[in-house]
Amino acid sequence: MSFSAFVRKYMGDRQFYKMLAGVALPIIVQNAITTFVNMLDNIMVGKIGTDPMTGVSIANQLVFVFNILVFGAISGAGIFTSQYHGSGDHAGVRHTTRFKLIVCTAITLIGLFVFGFFREPLISLYISDSAAVGDPAATLGFGSEYIAIIMIGLLPFAITQSYAGTLRETGETVVPMIAGIAAVLVNLALNWVLIFGKLGAPALGAAGAAIATVVSRYVEMLIVVIWTHSHTGRNPFAKGLYKSFRIPVKVVGEIIRKGTPLLLNETLWSFGIAAVAQCYSVRGLEVVSANNISTTVMNLFNVVFLSLGNAIAIIVGQYLGAGKTEEAVDIDRKLLVVSVISSVITGLVMAAVAPVFPEFYNTEPEIKALAAKLILAVAAGMPLQSFLNACYFTLRSGGKTFITFIFDSGAIWAINYPIVFILTHFAPSVPVEMIMLIEQMSASLRCILGFILVKKRIWVNNLVEEKKP
Repeated sequence: MSFSAFVRKYMGDRQFYKMLAGVALPIIVQNAITTFVNMLDNIMVGKIGTDPMTGVSIANQLVFVFNILVFGAISGAGIFTSQYHGSGDHAGVRHTTRFKLIVCTAITLIGLFVFGFFREPLISLYISDSAAVGDPAATLGFGSEYIAIIMIGLLPFAITQSYAGTLRETGETVVPMIAGIAAVLVNLALNWVLIFGKLGAPALGAAGAAIATVVSRYVEMLIVVIWTHSHTGRNPFAKGLYKSFRIPVKVVGEIIRKGTPLLLNETLWSFGIAAVAQCYSVRGLEVVSANNISTTVMNLFNVVFLSLGNAIAIIVGQYLGAGKTEEAVDIDRKLLVVSVISSVITGLVMAAVAPVFPEFYNTEPEIKALAAKLILAVAAGMPLQSFLNACYFTLRSGGKTFITFIFDSGAIWAINYPIVFILTHFAPSVPVEMIMLIEQMSASLRCILGFILVKKRIWVNNLVEEKKP
C-alpha cells in the first residue's frame, strides 16, 4: 500500500475533515468552554481553602453519578434518534425525544430523594478520620451545603440534555454549543461575584459556586428549549412534542431492549468510578484534594477525544440508519485513528503542565506535589482511554449495547475496582501515583478486546429499517 493510499484509508481527505469539523467542532468548543469554566470554578473554590475545595469535589463526585444516569438514559434513545434522522423519520425522532424527557424526569425525582435524605452519609464515605490535612467536619459541611443548592438545578439539567442530545443527533450541533457558552459565561461571572463577594454581594464561598451553577443551568435550558420550539421548520420533531406523551409500544420496546443495557452500563460505570474514588480516599483527605486537582485538568484535556466519541455516535449512526454500511465502516476507521492521534498530542501537553497547574490552588505543598504526579499518571494513559472511548461509541452506534455493558462497566468492576481496592487498602507501601498509573495501564486489556470487536464489524446494524412507527 502506497503512503497516499494509507493516508486516504486511515486518515481521510479534506472532505472528511470538513464533515468532521461540522459535527465535532461545535461539540468540542462547547465541552471545552464548559470544562474550562468548571476548572476556573474549581480553582476559585480552591482559593478559599482546602476544606471547601475538598467538600465541593466530593459533592461533585456524587452529582457526577446523577449526570451520568441522565446521559445513559438519553443515550439509549439517542441511538435510535440518530438512525431515525438518517432515514428521514421525523415521527421516530419525536417519539425518542419524548422517551428521553419522561425517563430523565423520573431520574430527577430519584436524585432529589437520594440527595435530600442521604447526602451526608454519602459524603462521609469519602472522608477519612486519619486525614493528615483538612478538617473532616468542615469538609462534610461544605459538601452537604453545596449539594443542597445544586438539587435545584437537577431538573433543568435533565431537560437540557434531553433536548441538546436530540439536536446533536439530528445535526444541530451549533445551538447546544451557543447555549453552553452562554451558560458557562453566566456561571463564571456569578462565581466571581458570589464566591468572593464582589460588586457588593456577600462572599458565599462554596455556596456561591453552587448558586452560580444552578442559575447557569436554567439559562442553558431556556436557550435550548425556546430555540427548538421557535424553529420547528429545522426541528420537525418539536411539532406536537407535548401534544401527547404517547409513544408507540414497538418503539418503547426497542428503546428499552437496546437502551436498558446502556443505562445499566452508565449506572454501574458511574457507581464504579465513585467507588474507585472512595478507595483512593482511604489514603486521606490530602489524596482526595490532590485527586480533585488532577481530575480537573484531566477533564479539560479529555474534551477532544470524548467529543470525538460523541461525533462517532452521531456520524456513524446516521450512516447506518441510511443503510450506508460500507461508508460507516470506512468513516469509523478514520475517526478511530484521528481520536488516538489527538489524544497522544493532548497527553503530551497535559504532562508538560503537570508541575504548573497545582500552583493555582491555595492548598498545602504536599497536595500540590501529589497532584502533579497524578496528572502525569493520567496523561500516560490518555491514548488508551481515547481508543477505548472510540470503540465504545462505535459499538453503541450499531446498538450493541449489551456488549458495551460488559466492555465498559463490567471492566470497571472486574478490573479497575479490585486493583485500586487491593492496593489502597492492603499495600500501604505502594504510592498513590503508582496505583493511578497501574489503573490507567490496565485499560490495555480492554483495548485489545475493543479492537477485535470493532474489526469483526458486529456493530454494523440498521436498527430502524423495519421499525418505523
